[in-house]
Amino acid sequence: MTRVGEHRGERESAGRAHAGFRKQRQGGSLSPTGLPSRSAGAGHPLVLVVDDDPSMREALAALFRSVGLETELFGSTMALLERKPPDAESCLVLDVRLPGVSGLDFQTQLAELHREIPIIFMTGHGDIPMSVRAMKAGAVDFLAKPFRDQDMLDAVAVALARDRARRSTLEEIATLHTRFKILTARERQVMTHVTAGLMNKQIAAQIGLSEITVKLHRGSVMRKMEARSLADLVRMAEALRAHPVE
Repeated sequence: MTRVGEHRGERESAGRAHAGFRKQRQGGSLSPTGLPSRSAGAGHPLVLVVDDDPSMREALAALFRSVGLETELFGSTMALLERKPPDAESCLVLDVRLPGVSGLDFQTQLAELHREIPIIFMTGHGDIPMSVRAMKAGAVDFLAKPFRDQDMLDAVAVALARDRARRSTLEEIATLHTRFKILTARERQVMTHVTAGLMNKQIAAQIGLSEITVKLHRGSVMRKMEARSLADLVRMAEALRAHPVE
């Protein structure tokens, strides 16, 4: 049976990660050996594994289950593509050498399909150019087989934290778009000028309104966007420009 770890410390390292996971669930902060907590109302953290070796898939599943993580196993990249993107924080543990599309080519394919998910590569036949290509394309880690259980668990912790941050950002952007939609055309115009650094008097001159009217529109924009300060509103405007509605 394929071994995930490379020495007798396998169970000890999994136990340390499990202890870190318990601490995290009790309110501890994320650490290299701690995995993310399950937030209320969200799906459980999920690790997707793609490897054509059944024994390796099962060994990894057992490791992840030992620290309370849900796992889905796939024997090919095609099988994974047939699954809809996870609706909870997740990451992908991907073998480099696979029948058909290689792991590295699959990384490119996922990017082209806009299916964002942090990837941890593993291989028994890696080289430096291969690992450089993977990391430049955004991989979280590149682990050579056999690897220590703890190295894999640490990489998964980082990957899940990265995906959690990405999802949080997307939620924030969606909220900003919802707020922006309730602004009137005039309020959006004022917001554009305010976040460009113009004073009320300058805005009034540019759009043909009285200064007091601009001030009222500005106050309405701050209230509807739920901005606590001008700096907060500028940050929101930048985020909306960076993530326009498709």
